[in-house]
Amino acid sequence: MQVDVLNIEGKKVKTVELPAGIFEAPINVNLMHQAFVRQLANARLGTHDTKTRHEVAGGGRKPWRQKGTGRARQGSIRAAQWKGGGGIFTPHPRSYEQAMPRKMRRAALRSALSVKAAENSIIVVDNLSLPEVKTKFMAGVLNTLVGSDSVLVLIPDKTNFEDVIRSTSNLPETKVLMASYLNIRDLLKYQKIIFPLASLDVVLGYLG
Repeated sequence: MQVDVLNIEGKKVKTVELPAGIFEAPINVNLMHQAFVRQLANARLGTHDTKTRHEVAGGGRKPWRQKGTGRARQGSIRAAQWKGGGGIFTPHPRSYEQAMPRKMRRAALRSALSVKAAENSIIVVDNLSLPEVKTKFMAGVLNTLVGSDSVLVLIPDKTNFEDVIRSTSNLPETKVLMASYLNIRDLLKYQKIIFPLASLDVVLGYLG
């Protein structure tokens, strides 16, 4: 797949060939859904906890004798039917982690990238170096490249792109992510993906 390479002014400088194995891969919706659900599940902390009848305070003796009162028998005021009693089938700490083989995860990324490529939502730029760290300047660059769409900016590393990170920190609907951390959730969340050529090489390194 041939795509234009733009500069930060939105002008074409050359073309580049995107590998068909990554950007024209078979689209597997079920696989993308599984990878998406897995990522959301693995992000859950699972630290929620509630007390059972054995953990709440009080209730050491029967509230009244077993027989002869005309009332229903009760063993403890900390049973679930009492106010302040322990819970039944309530949440406790657990892990929500879901396993998924690496080949399947990477196949899901290829599917998502292929969807974006088919929608012409991938913008390749020659370089994202900015003359100054300024939110207004970065907003102008993004408006030139993607308009008002939400955008995911992939950078090859943090060291050489600190100006991009700082200039986009206050922009809504914009996220800067290292290319090596590319994930299915961010790919599907943002409308456009900006690939500097250096970031494209990073992605090709582990998906190619």
